[in-house]
Amino acid sequence: MIRTQRLAAGFCALLAALTAGLAFPAGAVADETTANAPKVNLVLDVSGSMRAKDIDGGSRMAAAKQAFNEVLDATPEEVRLGIRTLGANYPGDDQKTGCKDTAQLYPVGPLDRTEAKAAVATLTPTGWTPIGPALLKAAEDLDGGTGSKRIVLISDGEDTCAPLDPCEVAREIAAKGIGLTIDTLGLVPNVKMRQQLSCIAEATGGTYTSVEHTEELTDKVNQLVDRAADPVVTPVATQGADSCAKAPTLKSGLYTDREEFGQERWYRVDLDPGKELRASVSVSADRAMNPDYGLLVRAVTAHGREIVRGEAAGNGRTDVISTGLRYPKAESDDDDAPAETVCVQVTNSYSAAAGVKTTPGMPLELTVDVVDGPSQASDVASFGLGRGWWLLGALVLAGFLAGVLWGWLSRWRVAVWRTN
Repeated sequence: MIRTQRLAAGFCALLAALTAGLAFPAGAVADETTANAPKVNLVLDVSGSMRAKDIDGGSRMAAAKQAFNEVLDATPEEVRLGIRTLGANYPGDDQKTGCKDTAQLYPVGPLDRTEAKAAVATLTPTGWTPIGPALLKAAEDLDGGTGSKRIVLISDGEDTCAPLDPCEVAREIAAKGIGLTIDTLGLVPNVKMRQQLSCIAEATGGTYTSVEHTEELTDKVNQLVDRAADPVVTPVATQGADSCAKAPTLKSGLYTDREEFGQERWYRVDLDPGKELRASVSVSADRAMNPDYGLLVRAVTAHGREIVRGEAAGNGRTDVISTGLRYPKAESDDDDAPAETVCVQVTNSYSAAAGVKTTPGMPLELTVDVVDGPSQASDVASFGLGRGWWLLGALVLAGFLAGVLWGWLSRWRVAVWRTN
């Protein structure tokens, strides 16, 4: 009895020591995780023009609310998300007061989805469009931490608070070197708004997208929030060349460039034996375009032989078209086999509408991913089933054994019945 009590006491002491020893490291890990957490600030225009009913039969504000609710449901747990408004609170005519109308609707931090949705539900289109002041405050909201930082601005009009030019504000934010990216989305845009929002995004290496449907808005904001959670895909500015020989060599990542109408841009990727190249490209129509256009991406050898291609076409009803390709390079018996230079060519067949400027080129996003190829032993698909083949095999074996057992039991029951 005494021995049992001593063992129990010793076990409790050991458990207490382990608990105390693990508590501090766990706290340290939690603090480090919080410091490295990606941050996103959604900045929503709630000015009076958001009352307009021209998005899927409803108002622009209704479309924004629906999109925000779906985005909040899909936001990754590790993302610290906030919501800032502009033009939501002052309904008067005094410009000086209206241009101060920006507020943090939901603070940047761990997301309480119910609370954030309740805050969004209270919004009503109200006042001015102080984009510049809102961007300055949004950047302050994201201060601190070492994780990626991203502002996603959704607006249906250009800034009404000059002389504080939002483009200059974006350049000022970029000059601070804090690694903050601003992406912009224009709801039912006009030419002036498109130019302003494109300039804001370009200043920080972000993207601009025109939106005319609720689903497009939801998909794009979700994409940008997800991108913040994965620093590997933070856009990096690059400049393609007019030939493969002059092209920049890219590694895995997301790149931004500009491509003029009907132009081809070249990039290079070094691909080791046993690796697979996955490349995708998107081109945004950030100005009025003629309908019926296309996008082509090709993987070509250094000697000009086409390996594989991807194509996409548009008819003027969407602002972004995308396509991609995959190229696995077979393994080599030679351990010293050199990498293959793969030339990636991007060509478009856009044409501008009459009177539209053709420069600068259209925004281009290129994703490059070099991964282990399908020839790797760990990824080989048995009978086309990938790593799940063993599960099917186990099910087949279990079914066979169950059948044998059932048959044996049936025969035994029949034998017993005949005996009786």
